[in-house]
Amino acid sequence: MFIGEEKIGSGNKCFMIAEVGQAHDGSLGMAHAYVDAISKTGVQAVKFQTHIARAESSTDERFRVKCFPQDDTRYDYWKRMEFTHEQWQGLAAHANDKGLIFLSTPFSLEAVELLESLDIPAWKIGSGDVENLPLIRKVAQTGKPVLISTGMSSWSEVDMAVTEVSKRGSQAAVFQCTTAYPCSPEEIGLNVLNEIRERYMCPVGLSDHSGTIYPGLAAASMGVSLLETHVVLSRDCFGPDVSASLTIDEVSQLVEGVRYTERMLAAPTDKDKLSNGMKELKVLFGRSIHAKNKLDKGHVLALDDLTFKKPGTGILGKDIDRILGKAVMRKYDQNEQLQEEDLYEPKDS
Repeated sequence: MFIGEEKIGSGNKCFMIAEVGQAHDGSLGMAHAYVDAISKTGVQAVKFQTHIARAESSTDERFRVKCFPQDDTRYDYWKRMEFTHEQWQGLAAHANDKGLIFLSTPFSLEAVELLESLDIPAWKIGSGDVENLPLIRKVAQTGKPVLISTGMSSWSEVDMAVTEVSKRGSQAAVFQCTTAYPCSPEEIGLNVLNEIRERYMCPVGLSDHSGTIYPGLAAASMGVSLLETHVVLSRDCFGPDVSASLTIDEVSQLVEGVRYTERMLAAPTDKDKLSNGMKELKVLFGRSIHAKNKLDKGHVLALDDLTFKKPGTGILGKDIDRILGKAVMRKYDQNEQLQEEDLYEPKDS
C-alpha cells in the first residue's frame, strides 16, 4: 500500500498522521498555522475533517446541542467548521509545500467529491461511518487506500467495511480506535492490534485519543504500520478534542520515540554473538581467580583460599568447580592471579 510516495506495511517506517480535526475552530488562518507547526514535527501527514453541514447534519441532530457559546445547534457548529473548495485547495497546497501529505476525513458524499477534486491520496473513514456503505463504496471505487477507524464497531461491522473496500479494488488499513475523549489506558485496546493484523492481513494502525504519547510508543513497539493522534497548539486552546490531543512538542517527542523504537526493532540482538567491543568489556569487567592469602607449594585449593578480581584475563570465576581440590605446584603470594599451568591433581585425590 502506498499513500503518496510513502509505502505502508511491514518492514517500512510507521506512517504518522497529525490530526487537526476541528482544532482550527473554523478559522482558515488557524488551519494554515497548524500546517506550519505540524511540518516541524517529523510526521508524514496532516489530517483535517471535511464537514459540509447541509450534507451531513439534520435538524434532528441533538448531539451536543448548544455545546459552544457561539453555536445554537450542532448544525451551526458544523457550518462554522466548513471551508470552501478554494480554501481546502489552499490548505492542501500549503501542506504539500511543507513536505506533508494532505489528508481529510469526509463526512458526506459531497465531501468525498470535494476532496477527490483535490486528488487526495487516501481516504480516512471515521468511526461513526464504518456502517455508512454509500460513503465507503464511493471512496473505495476511487482505487485509493482506505484507512478505517473502528472505535464504535464490532468485528462483523469491520468485516463488512473491509470487504466493501477490497471487492472494489482498493486496499484497506484498519485502525484500533476507542471513541473516548480522552481515552484511558484501560480503553486503548492494544490487544486488538494483532487481532486486526491476523484477521485482515492488512496494515494495522492505532488512532489514539489518550492525550499522551504512551499508547503510540507502545503500539510502535508492536510494529504498527500507522499512527494517528490529535494535535493542538496549546492545551489552553478551545475545542472539543483538546483533552484528547498532543501538543506540537509532544508530537515531535512521539515521532522521535517511534523512530527510536523502529531502530531497536530493526536490530535484534543475538546473545550468543558479542561484538568486539563487548568482548573487550567482558574481559575488563570479568573476574579472575586469585589467591586470597599466601599459598604454599602443594597446597590443595579450597573456596576459602580464593578471591575473585577484575580483569577476566586468567582462570574465570565460572571455572571454580573445576579447580577446587587441585593443588598448586609453586608458592603464591596474596592476591596473585592463579595460572592454569601451576595446577595439578594431588596423588591422593
